[in-house]
Amino acid sequence: MSKMIKIFDTTLRDGEQSPGCSMNLKEKIEMARQLERMRVDIIEAGFAISSPGDFQSVKTIAETVKECKVASLARATKEDIDRAWEAVKNAEQPVIHTFIATSPIHMEYKLKMTPEEVYEQSVEMVKYAKKYCSDIEFSAEDATRSDPEFLAKLFDGVIRAGATTINIPDTVGYTVPDEFYEFLMKIKENCPALENVNMSVHCHNDLGLAVANSIVAIKAGANQIECTINGIGERAGNAAMEEIVMALKTRKDVLNADTRIVTTEIARASRLLTRITGVKVQPNKAIVGQNAFAHESGIHQHGVLQNKAPYEIMTPESVGLSVDNIVLGKHSGKHAFREKVKELGFEMSEKEIEEAFQKFKVIADKKKTVYDRDIEELISKEAMQVPKTFQVHSYVINCGNSITSTAVVNLTKDSKPVEEVARGDGPIDAAFKAIEKIVGVDIKLEDYQLNSVTEGMDALGDAVVKIRFNGKVYSGRGLSTDIIEASIHAYVNAVNKMYYDKRSEKEVN
Repeated sequence: MSKMIKIFDTTLRDGEQSPGCSMNLKEKIEMARQLERMRVDIIEAGFAISSPGDFQSVKTIAETVKECKVASLARATKEDIDRAWEAVKNAEQPVIHTFIATSPIHMEYKLKMTPEEVYEQSVEMVKYAKKYCSDIEFSAEDATRSDPEFLAKLFDGVIRAGATTINIPDTVGYTVPDEFYEFLMKIKENCPALENVNMSVHCHNDLGLAVANSIVAIKAGANQIECTINGIGERAGNAAMEEIVMALKTRKDVLNADTRIVTTEIARASRLLTRITGVKVQPNKAIVGQNAFAHESGIHQHGVLQNKAPYEIMTPESVGLSVDNIVLGKHSGKHAFREKVKELGFEMSEKEIEEAFQKFKVIADKKKTVYDRDIEELISKEAMQVPKTFQVHSYVINCGNSITSTAVVNLTKDSKPVEEVARGDGPIDAAFKAIEKIVGVDIKLEDYQLNSVTEGMDALGDAVVKIRFNGKVYSGRGLSTDIIEASIHAYVNAVNKMYYDKRSEKEVN
């Protein structure tokens, strides 16, 4: 019988720390719901004490998610643990995840504590957290650069204090597989109590070895892996959940381990995260990259046409990458649209369905064929809408290769029309400058991307805009068969997120 491996997903905590990957509350809730659909075991919803906004998002996710455990990170201090408990106490299955650095370099220069002081504080804080919650995870930050004998002693102490999961992170992505295996075995040898709790690892990808290190950890006895969708996270990121899950499923014969993840939801989770953050995965990314199941070599193509087995070790369908179905058109009614919403896995109120249906009809009038991916993009965008401080009313673009591009943009701000004119280096630049005039604050354009959702001349253009204001980056998306219209909507969406963030901070404070 295969060993069941728990999946601890930290997309919403460690993943969000990746530059340019911040999410607002609505986006985090939508991502948490998708993780719940995937049946991850634990969702690390955030670091509750880090900011009022993070506290609110952890609290809301804890109150929303029912089928997974919900954890909040906390340093090994009473203040952090109090705040973490306040955030997760209403969860069906709350977890407090407390940590302290254990490597000599961290203890000396960051904590300015001796190993004995670290030991005492760790034990004391696990006991303190235990009064709130039965499920306590303890992490030794920078474990792979720590003394394994000290870790064994520390883990024995916190287990006796009540820790139910011991996490051994490769915080800076420093270790390599054989070394990590031996390191874990040495800790286990000196800490027999590890056999009675969950043994977890959290590997970073600085040397591109996060997934490999996670796999050897399972061979060394780990029964929980901490990871993120698409491998996002600080620096080079974390172990990619989709790669670990499919490695275990595909090579069960060697690894004798599996997870409870619904693998057909993997591609959708990857696309959702990309839509939220605006950060695409590289085409050759394992499992979820657009080329992951593509065959260009003539020999490979011939082989696949004869029999897929020689060149495909798993099927696209197994991770949710099925061929699009042409489903709805301009004559489709609301009932059919409502059923499609359910089929795609979205939970929407009748009012939200009505609003999305009206936008669908606009698209259906412009497109010859409407694909599942078109509808999925539209619904995801609507589900994560923030209050619209600004709305696009109209725009006029004048451009050509012999004149300077000019844009006249009319937005409504709190229902009042505002119009500005601007010139720019091309129609998009001119439109963005006109919007910036209307908004009236100094905004820096960080990134602009334009992609097609599906194929064909009438494909929806998916514009992604990232703007920076007061040190924060806000991502906006716009969909339209007209790429200028999509771009304008994306910029305005980013501005609305900026205002929503400012308003949310005021409300929390």
